[in-house]
This record gives sequence, C-alpha cells and structure tokens, in this order.
Amino acid sequence: MAESKRNTRWWGSGGPLVLLLTLSACSRSQMAATDPPSIPVVPATHAIRTNLSKSVTLTAEFQPFYEVDVMAKEAGYVRHMYVDIGDHVKQGQVLATLEIPELQADLTRAKADVQAALAEKAAAQGDLDRAQAAQAIAHLSYTRIEDVSKKEPGLVPLQEVDVAHSHDLEAQAQIAAAAQNVEAALSRYEAAVAELEHENSLYDYTKIVSPFNGIVTQRYASDGSMIQAGISSETQVMPVVRVSENDVLRLMLPVPEEYVEVIHDGEPVMVNVPSLHKSFQGKVTRFADRVQMATRTMTTEVDVKNPSLELIPGMYAEVSLTLASADNSIAVPIEAIDGIGTSQSIFIVDASGFIHIRPVKTGLQSPQYVQILAGVHAGDTVIVGRHSDYHDGEKVQPDFQDKNL
Repeated sequence: MAESKRNTRWWGSGGPLVLLLTLSACSRSQMAATDPPSIPVVPATHAIRTNLSKSVTLTAEFQPFYEVDVMAKEAGYVRHMYVDIGDHVKQGQVLATLEIPELQADLTRAKADVQAALAEKAAAQGDLDRAQAAQAIAHLSYTRIEDVSKKEPGLVPLQEVDVAHSHDLEAQAQIAAAAQNVEAALSRYEAAVAELEHENSLYDYTKIVSPFNGIVTQRYASDGSMIQAGISSETQVMPVVRVSENDVLRLMLPVPEEYVEVIHDGEPVMVNVPSLHKSFQGKVTRFADRVQMATRTMTTEVDVKNPSLELIPGMYAEVSLTLASADNSIAVPIEAIDGIGTSQSIFIVDASGFIHIRPVKTGLQSPQYVQILAGVHAGDTVIVGRHSDYHDGEKVQPDFQDKNL
C-alpha cells in the first residue's frame, strides 16, 4: 500500500513536467520545419563606365641635357679662376683666364704689321696720285703742241712734238706702275689685317668661356695650374671645368621589345621621382629605332623640363608609359571575374536577388578594373570575391562594398 502511494506521488509531482517538455520539443520541431531558409549575404558592386589604361613602369637615372669638359684651345698657365663647383654660369661667361706671353708678343707684332701695311698703302696711293697729276700735265702739253703743229705746219719742230708725246706715254706708264704698287700695298694690308684677326682670335683663347647656360659640376684647375691645349692627343690633357646644362634633363629608358611599337615622338609620359615624392610631366623626344641584341630593348629618351632645378642629375626616376587606353568603357573589379582565359564569367544578381552566371569577353585590364567587351551592362550588380560557394539561380542578398553605389 505504501509503495503504491509513492508511485502515485512521483507521477503526481513529475508527470506534468515531463509532459510539458515533450510538448515543447514537438512544437519547436514543427516550427523549424515551417521556417524559410536563410538568404546568404554576398559582397557585391556595380559594373561602371570609366576610362581605363594599361601602362608599364621603367626606371632610369636623370642625365644632364648637355655636359662637357671645357678645355683650353692654347696651352698656358691659369691666371685666374672665376668659378667653382655649384656656380651657375651663362653662355659666353668667362670661367678662367690663361697667361700666354708669346701670344701677347705675336699680337703686338701683328698690330705693328697692320700699321706698316697701312702706311705703305697710303704711300703707294700718294705715288699714284702724283703719277696721275704728272700724266695730266704731260698729256695737256702734248695736246697743245700737236694742235699748233697741225694749224701752223713748220712752226713747231716735229722733234718737240715727238718729245711731248713720249713724255705723255711715260706718264701713263708711271700711272700703271703706281696703280700696281697700290694693289700690292692693299694686298699686304689685307694680309696684315687677317694676321691680326688670327692673333686676336688666338688671344681670345686665353679666356675660357662657358659654351651654354649651366652649372659648374667639376673644377679641375686652380690659379697657376699648367693647362695643355685641348687639341692635343695626349691622355694627360686636363680640362679646366665641367659644365652641365640642367634646365632640361634626359632619361634614357630601356624599352622592352614587346612595347617598342607603342613608342612615338612627342608622347607625354608621367615621371615619378621617389626621392622627392613628386611626379613631373615628361615627353618622348627621340628613340634609337633599333632593338639591342644583347638586352632586347630599345633606348628611348624622355626629356623633363627642370626650370627650378629641383631635379638633379643622378636622381632615380620611374617612367610610366601608356601602352593602351579605353575611354568610357564598361568595367568591373578584377575580383568580379571568375575563371581565366577564354572561359571567364561573371556572377550577376538580378533585381529579385537571383544569381545568373554569364560568360563575358574581357579587354583592357588596369590594376583595379577589367574592361568588359560583352556580357555585362553598366549598372549590373556583380558578385566580387570568391565564387565557388554560389550557383546559378541561387537567391542571395547583395552587400555592396561601395556604399555610394
């Protein structure tokens, strides 16, 4: 009887709890069976229209547009140096002067020769003037005697007529001789003037001048240094200074063979200088038009204007050459492309949220975007990132990476 009561109490106290738990579990299983499946959220963006370009970056060092070692034309001692390293010079500016005593002596002698030739020419001209005056008188006397002899025959002896005639002819001969002397004196004068100009030219070589506007980048000589003539073939000939023109700098780029066809004169390029953290506008000015066999590259020159002299020869530069461009093209991020080669596709999400896998034809590729030639329209929603977890016809919820789209 007692055992029966215990069983009754257990059932009476615990039975309802078990029943409640059982009913609750059944209710949850029924609700789970009727709940709709969750919609996966996918990263997405829109296909856009943009300007695309493909470029290649080449490196080189800046070189001066012109750089020369300024030599002396004549050997001599440096009298004075007027410039030093870093000085800005103008074309024709005197950089140094030389001491060449023999040139001074030759110049003095040439000047004296000119003066002597000038005096000789004046003397010869005087002789010619006198000869012409004497001939005029002799001819007048002959003419008068001849006229009297013709009007009154026998009044004047024929011998006097003949003597007057001979004096006239002699005076004409003296004019011819004096004229030849004038010509000879003039030739000697011109030769003396030419010699003087030659000596002046040589003496001008005592002044070492800058061939163009630039900067002195190296100084080789000092006051008192012995400088050999620059025309000498001896290897120990020493320049006076080195001048560099830096208003425009050159970049000699080794363009790979596969990019040679896109190189054109006058093409603008962007030049980045890492050390300055700045970019400059450059221009292709010339190219070798020949691929070097050893490197399979073509030397191409890019000129960069440097009016403020901010750029310095020897600086490292990166040049971006545009290989192709496509304006107002439909493009998607590179991460939106699934597959490689000719089997590329894009996962498009329609307005209802369903995925449609479309094969696409791609074109130009930039570091961020790929041009879509066929298969996608501007504004289409495309999935970016991993595509293997999705299939055609699946319903998804786009999560746009660019919140402004």
